[in-house]
Amino acid sequence: MLTKKNVLIIIIGSIIIGIFSFPFITIYLLNNGNPYHNYLVNKHIPAHLEHLGYTNEVIIEQHIIAPKSSANHSVYHQRYMVIFKDEPQLKYLYGLTKKEKNVVQFCEKINVMDRNGTRSEEMTIEKTNHSESECLGYYDNRN
Repeated sequence: MLTKKNVLIIIIGSIIIGIFSFPFITIYLLNNGNPYHNYLVNKHIPAHLEHLGYTNEVIIEQHIIAPKSSANHSVYHQRYMVIFKDEPQLKYLYGLTKKEKNVVQFCEKINVMDRNGTRSEEMTIEKTNHSESECLGYYDNRN
């Protein structure tokens, strides 16, 4: 049977555990992102690419990235980067909208260049081989 003393001990113990676990949970989320958002991005975006006919034979690399700065707030913070074999210098960026869970390609792509042995990355909005007909501005909706 729970007495007032036992209930008080449970409450105080829960508060102490919460206080000590908060920094660890925060560090985990900062390093790895929200696990639920990662799950959604990993579920929807590869399926979208497969629906468009992109297989592992045409893709060099694909994975979630967590940008250091904020971008378009209508999509989840985690982005999905894809590099295609026929354009290895371009990194295509995809996102997942928060409301409808629609996959969107960002208009901006990362162009990786070598200049005199120095590697640099620049954003480009040029139409390329794998540009989708509709895209979303990476830096739009940053209120």
